[in-house]
Amino acid sequence: MKLEGLKVLDLSAFLPGPHMTMMMADHGADVIMVEPANGTGEPTRVIGETTGDGVSVWFRNIARGKRSLKLNLKDPDGLDLFLRLAETADVVVEAFRPGVVTRLGVDYEAVSARNPSVVYCSISAFGQDSSLAKKPAHDTAVQALAGLTDLARGSDDKPTMPNIPFADASASLMALSAILMALYRRTQTGKGDYIDLAMYDAAIAWTPNVLGPTFGENRAPEPKQMRSFGGSALTNLYETSDGEYLSFAGPEIKFATNLLTALGRTDLIEVAKVPPGPGQAPLRKFFSDTFKTKTLAEWQVFLEPIDCAWAWVRTLKDAFDDPFTAERGMVFTDADGNRHVGPPIKFQNEPPQPNPAVPEFGEHSAALASEVGLPPEKIAALKEKGTI
Repeated sequence: MKLEGLKVLDLSAFLPGPHMTMMMADHGADVIMVEPANGTGEPTRVIGETTGDGVSVWFRNIARGKRSLKLNLKDPDGLDLFLRLAETADVVVEAFRPGVVTRLGVDYEAVSARNPSVVYCSISAFGQDSSLAKKPAHDTAVQALAGLTDLARGSDDKPTMPNIPFADASASLMALSAILMALYRRTQTGKGDYIDLAMYDAAIAWTPNVLGPTFGENRAPEPKQMRSFGGSALTNLYETSDGEYLSFAGPEIKFATNLLTALGRTDLIEVAKVPPGPGQAPLRKFFSDTFKTKTLAEWQVFLEPIDCAWAWVRTLKDAFDDPFTAERGMVFTDADGNRHVGPPIKFQNEPPQPNPAVPEFGEHSAALASEVGLPPEKIAALKEKGTI
């Protein structure tokens, strides 16, 4: 697999870092979760719904295929063990609040002093040395400050709570990209690098399609009048007679022409050419009135042969129960009957081989200590005092 032979030390928790390192594990990397020796380990082990074996669904889908090291970094022996492991690591990932790794003695300076070729990635809400660096925040706070929550306005035109952890997810993918860039550069120079990855930066970077009003006209967007948020009649949601919803997501004129022709309203094609906003109100009203006249099932039959971009709104359960999701390898079941989200990155020559095994807390601590040369009696002593 693409990342076979790569060793990753992961100090992060919750979503951005663990999800990113799981993607690396799916493609062959040896990922070592460094979990705090606090009795519970990585916090998501005990957050949310669980499967029959008591493992949380969240944890199962960020931790599979990894090794677990229970470690007290505040103990000098624990710090020594971490730095020994870091000497042969290709990548180190952390997501503490800025300054914590320095206090613990596991920051980039400490690690790179022993391993100059290491790629070290720090994921935080607002960056390591910014004016907001010390501000505590998770995904929803970052989305709020990045202007994303304001874009997600409900039917009452008030901001709604984000349902998808966009800042977390975008940071995860940006971190993966940055790490792979640095690893590629290392093949040419032999040198590692330090990555300061802020969730705020990652979220802001994914807004080109909605920046028109802000950069072009120096004003805040009006979401309900914008192409991507309901201003376009062909990028919108419409209720059917049985309370279900159709989603249209293709404002191209060719799609509008095909749909309006099938509906017998070619006179509205010119309206579809008007820029999103108030000018498309007549078309939005026509669609709203029309789609309420039949059930979702009836509209599915009608729309299926028409070349236009449409779908229907369904639940997350519906999506994962759909055979298409399994066809794409995006859900798979392990030997114990537990379902996993599949790897989205697929190579033709070296496909991912996700290992569904989820590590027990500290399951690999002794083995990892042995790998860096600690004798059995030392390992036993570390276990006895709770360092590992």
